[in-house]
Amino acid sequence: MILSLQNIEKSYGIKSVLKKINFHIEEKEKVAIVGINGAGKTTLLRIITGEETADSGNVVISKEVRIGYLSQNQDVSFSNTIYEEMLVTKRYLIEMNDRMRELEQLMKHAEGEELDALLEEYNILSTKYDRENGYAYKSEITGVLKGLGFTEKDYDRHISTLSGGQKMRIALGRLLLSKPEILMLDEPTNHLDMDSVAWLEDFLASYSGAVIVVSHDRYFIDRVSTKIVEIDAGVSTVFNGNYSFYASERAAIRAAKMHAYMNQQQEIKHQEEVITKLKQFNREKSIKRAESREKQLAKVERLEKPSEYKAEMRLTLTPSNLSGEDVLSVTELSKSFGELSLFKDLNIDIKRGEHVALIGGNGTGKTTILKLIDHRLTKDSGHITLGSRVKVGYFDQEHHDLSPEKTIFEEMSDSFPDLNNTRIRNVLAAFLFTGDDVFKKIKELSGGERGRVSLAKLMLSPANFLILDEPTNHLDIQSKEILEDALSSYEGTLLFVSHDRYFINKVATRILNLSNKVLTNYAGDYDHYLQHKDEYFRLQHPELCGAGGTTTSANSGNTSVNTAEIGGPVTAAAQTLAAGSKEDFLRFKAEQAAMKKRENDIKKLEEKISDAEEKLTEIDERFMDPSIASNAGALADLSKEREALEASLQEMYEAWETLSE
Repeated sequence: MILSLQNIEKSYGIKSVLKKINFHIEEKEKVAIVGINGAGKTTLLRIITGEETADSGNVVISKEVRIGYLSQNQDVSFSNTIYEEMLVTKRYLIEMNDRMRELEQLMKHAEGEELDALLEEYNILSTKYDRENGYAYKSEITGVLKGLGFTEKDYDRHISTLSGGQKMRIALGRLLLSKPEILMLDEPTNHLDMDSVAWLEDFLASYSGAVIVVSHDRYFIDRVSTKIVEIDAGVSTVFNGNYSFYASERAAIRAAKMHAYMNQQQEIKHQEEVITKLKQFNREKSIKRAESREKQLAKVERLEKPSEYKAEMRLTLTPSNLSGEDVLSVTELSKSFGELSLFKDLNIDIKRGEHVALIGGNGTGKTTILKLIDHRLTKDSGHITLGSRVKVGYFDQEHHDLSPEKTIFEEMSDSFPDLNNTRIRNVLAAFLFTGDDVFKKIKELSGGERGRVSLAKLMLSPANFLILDEPTNHLDIQSKEILEDALSSYEGTLLFVSHDRYFINKVATRILNLSNKVLTNYAGDYDHYLQHKDEYFRLQHPELCGAGGTTTSANSGNTSVNTAEIGGPVTAAAQTLAAGSKEDFLRFKAEQAAMKKRENDIKKLEEKISDAEEKLTEIDERFMDPSIASNAGALADLSKEREALEASLQEMYEAWETLSE
């Protein structure tokens, strides 16, 4: 065991984020931490690194274990070229090699003990240099750069000229090359294209150290992880397996947790009702019994309600009008930005009801194609024709369709002035904006919240052709699954860009891959694309294949993926009485009769208790009667009567509590 987390708790003010986090990690183990947005996943990573301090609990790290951490807000202010920055991670090997060369020169002129000492140092350094892969560190650097999508032409580019996403890839590359014993990655696939993600999956799966990842990419988690740690309501649950195993187990576990929670809530409510009733009897012993129950109830460790799927966010996207059979025709489309030619002579044909995924490497022009179709950019040449009765709804990953200064409600009501407040409120509630949430300004929202507002606008629009640019960005896994269900059953037409391979697999009926400035068509889902991508490319673009038909396109990268079904049961089986079963019917009637009898017995017992308490009150009043107070025999008889009544009342209290249980 190289890392152990023991009863970690963390709060911010009155908000408790982490309540009971317990798990450990062995050498070479690959762990994925999952949970809804806001569950505390990133907070937990920061506690492990020491960037934040837990309120209680322990983080135990083995001696001489280095932790490498790639955060979502990584410092990327590097001052070198790309290759020089990678070389920094191997500086110790360069210095080691320099010292070895120096020792070689010194040994030429040394003798005796001096030579022995130099030779011993040289042997130690040589062994370490070999063990640290010193003779192949340059190949290691170029392999990582290539895997992350950089070409040899990029090596001399200064990092200050790179985009934010490219800088994050440099930070990831540096971390991978430094080879810490524990590698922690927070959303590492956010800035990678599909080929780079596939390469990273292979790299991490064979990584010699332990890996901890936080990611919303289910395909990625499935291929990398050997253990899943779910954070739900601040409590951790460990699943020993990959994401597919976790997904199949999750529903059953959550159902069991919910069942236990509901049972406890029912028992707590019952005990509170018993306590209230005992106090209403208003006798010293009944009050003591109530106080005793209150103390026992206070000791009960209350179960947290498990986070439920957002059952209320069941999206139904139904086009108000049906388009014609031909939805989109694109012919000979070309686009350049200055000297950079993205593509030329592209042809796209989309029919009604098709769900088409447009995929390809970063910077190939996928988003540009979407913007050209929606006339948000001007094409260089070609023709874009929409079919009859086609109404386009566009989802922009940067959410330019939203006004930052408006509230959510204003954004919706201004966009759809004909809708009444109730209709707008209902739609926003479907996207998890309820109560005062609707009065938040757009500029105050997270990326995921803005995405939900944009999706809500799409839902109200009369569109029958949805163009979506990375619709799952910033959504947690549960929200992705809900959106997938809505789009999978959408009767209109879809054209979307996404890096989420599971989302593509679930929603797409056809795939267009943009690489080498050309489009390749694949009928089917993402799994079908993986199985046939090189074959289809050769068939459709023989002019881009070398002699013998080998592909020279940028379709490299690992294609071995786990295509097992990711999901699992999300509904619990309900047991019902068989209407035609006489035995079940009789048993049901008997249970109903027993329940009614118990209720009647409780009612009769409460009446007896009330009568007994009244008699006790009468006896206590008779003790105050002067004629009895001065009569020793009468006092003795009255005391015996009171003791017998107290004993009877005590038995009735116990019987009442037993029946109430």
